[in-house]
Amino acid sequence: MAALVVSIHDVSPLTQPDCDRMLQDLAEAGVGTTCLLVIPDHHRRAPVAKAPGFQQWLTTLVTQGHEPILHGYYHLRDQRPGETLRDRWTTRLYTAGEGEFYDLDLEQASNRLRRGLTDFGFLPRRFAGFIAPAWLLGKDAKSAVRLCGFRYTTTVHGVENLISGQFLPARSLVWSTRAAWRCWASLRWNEQLERHLRHRELLRIGLHPPDRRYPEIWEQALGIIRRAVRERQPMSYEQVVSSAECRIPGAG
Repeated sequence: MAALVVSIHDVSPLTQPDCDRMLQDLAEAGVGTTCLLVIPDHHRRAPVAKAPGFQQWLTTLVTQGHEPILHGYYHLRDQRPGETLRDRWTTRLYTAGEGEFYDLDLEQASNRLRRGLTDFGFLPRRFAGFIAPAWLLGKDAKSAVRLCGFRYTTTVHGVENLISGQFLPARSLVWSTRAAWRCWASLRWNEQLERHLRHRELLRIGLHPPDRRYPEIWEQALGIIRRAVRERQPMSYEQVVSSAECRIPGAG
C-alpha cells in the first residue's frame, strides 16, 4: 500500500502547545502516526534537559507510536567570516539563519549529535533518523551523522538510507509563513505539487508549528492529508526505510 509520512518540524518546549494542537487535528484527520523532529536546545532558549514537562509529553507520544527524529541541536547557524554569496543566500535567504549543520566540520557536528543523543536519553527508544535544520547537511556533518549510528536522513527531495546508500525519491510538501508572498507561493506551489505526486508510492508532508496559525495554509494541509489517508497508510520514516530495505534484492 502507498505510504504517507507526516512530519512536524521544530518540536521543542518553545513550540509544544502548537505541536500538541497540530497532533490533535492530525488525529482527527486520520493520522495517528507522525514523525516529530525534536530540537535539544531550540535557539539556545529551550534546553530539553531542563524541561521535565516536555520530556513527559514527548515520552507519551513516542510510547503511542510517534517517531522521534533528532533535528539539529540549536537549530541556529552561527555566521562565519568570509562567507560566499552562495553561502549567504543559502543560510540567510533560503532559511532564516537556521542551517545549523550546513558547514560544521566533523568534530563540531559529532559533538552536537552526541550531546543531542544524551539530552534525549530519557526516551524509551533510540533515534533512527537525523534531519538537519532546513535540510541543509554538509559533507562533513553527514559523515558525522553516519558515524554516530543514525540509520537515515532526509532532504526536501527524498529519504536516504545511510547504511545501504539507497535513496527514495519523494519531494516533500512544505509551507513557508515568513512573509505574505511566501504564504501565497506555498499555497499555489503545493496545489500543483500534490497533483504531480498523487500517484507516487510515498507522499511526504512537512509541517511547522506556525502553519496552524494561518487558516488558509492549515486548511490546505489538512485537506491534502484527508485525501491522502483514503488510499495511503500513515507511516513513520523508520517504517518506510525498513519497508524499502525488505525490497532490496538480497537484503536480510
